[in-house]
Parts: sequence; C-alpha cells; structure tokens
Amino acid sequence: MNKVLDFLMKICACISIAAVITICVFMFANGVPAIKEIGITKFLFGTQWRVSQNLFGIWPMIVGSIYVTAGAMIIGVPIGLLTAVFLAKYCPKKLYKFIKPIINLMAGIPSIIYGFFGLVVMVPFVREHFKGNGQSILTAALLLGIMILPTIISVSESSIRAVEESYYEGALALGATHERSVFTVVVPAAKSGVFAAVVLGVGRALGETMAVMMVVGNQARVPDSIFKGVRTLTTNIVLEMGVFHGLFKNRILIVY
Repeated sequence: MNKVLDFLMKICACISIAAVITICVFMFANGVPAIKEIGITKFLFGTQWRVSQNLFGIWPMIVGSIYVTAGAMIIGVPIGLLTAVFLAKYCPKKLYKFIKPIINLMAGIPSIIYGFFGLVVMVPFVREHFKGNGQSILTAALLLGIMILPTIISVSESSIRAVEESYYEGALALGATHERSVFTVVVPAAKSGVFAAVVLGVGRALGETMAVMMVVGNQARVPDSIFKGVRTLTTNIVLEMGVFHGLFKNRILIVY
C-alpha cells in the first residue's frame, strides 16, 4: 500500500512539474519571436505603449506592478503577521471561533467583489481625503493589502502554532515575559513559514487583475506619485487581450 501511494505521489509531482514546464515553453515559444522583432531593450525599457503605432514598451507596467505590489506588502504584511500572532498566542477561544471563519470567508470572496468595493468605497474615500481622482497606486495598494490578508494570516498562524511549545516554555523559564517569549523566540522560530506566507502574498498581489483594474486607473505611464494612476502587467494583458500580435514580413501586425 505504501509503495502504491509513493508511486501515485511521484506521478502527481511529475504531472505538476510537466504542467509548469509546458506553460513556460508555450509562453517563450510564442513570445520570443515577437520580442526579438521589437527588440529586447525597447520591449523591456520602452516607456511608450501604443498598439496602434506599434510601440510596445512595458517599462511603465513593470514599474506600476512593483509600486502596487510593494504598497500592498507594506500594508498587508505587518497587519497579517500581527493578526496571526494574536490568533495563535493571545486570542480567547470564544473570540477565535468568531474571527477565524471571517478570515477564511475573506479568502473565498471573488476578486470582482473586492474590485467593486474598491470602486464604490475606496476610490471616493481616497479622492476626498487625498490628491487625484481616487484611481491610483494608493487605492490599489490598500485594496490588495486587504486581499492578501487571509493568505498571510492563515499560513503565518499555522507556522507559529507548529513551533514546539518547549521553545515558549523555555523562554518563560529563563524569565522572559509572555510578549518577549512570543516575539523574540516563537516568531523567529517560525520565520520559514512566515517567509512562505509573505511570498504567497506577493504572488497574490502581483497576479491580481480584475480588482486592480477597477481601481488603479489603467494609465500606461511611469508614475511620479502614489496618487497617480498606473497600469500593471496583468491589467495590461486583460486590456489588450482582444488584440492579436503576429509576425509577418519582418513587422508587427495588429489585427482587431
């Protein structure tokens, strides 16, 4: 029985690896010829994205993605980690039974619902209390910071709970307070799991599309302020999905 399970797990692992490799091969096989035609430097560092003029510089989208993701991590990581510590080491059982399902429910809310909330509530709030029209890097970062909380909280909490209780008890035996034992012994011992939570949060923030598209402004430019609108790489894919790019006679053809 163990050999059968071991064989099935190996098969599943191989299928997962093969799927990732297939996706990568497909992307490179279809993308490299176009990038070669455009020019790698113009493609990566060009500041103009104008499909009608055959200008395909993605540098504004790269910068926009970095700004929005970094803002989301600045907001989401501290809140998520502190919430995980509270749930694992401070939260009463009755309150835990109430908070934990809410966090799990947040993870199941569709992105479009988050985007609608951001468009109706957060955009007017930012417009009234800050600069700009509300559709900006700041709004997208705030929204993504909320969206990545369930991932960071759940993974971090599991990692903190997985730390052996002897670590905490040993710190108390040496005279440390409860807070000092948690933050200087238990949390550092769970750093690998916390780091995994942060990485998953980055992946969620970097890959989010619909919610960001509704609040970020979708302007293909290099921003000079967090109150300006930008366009991320994922939103650019959605916005330009109706455009077919092909190579013919050493030039880019745009077919609508």
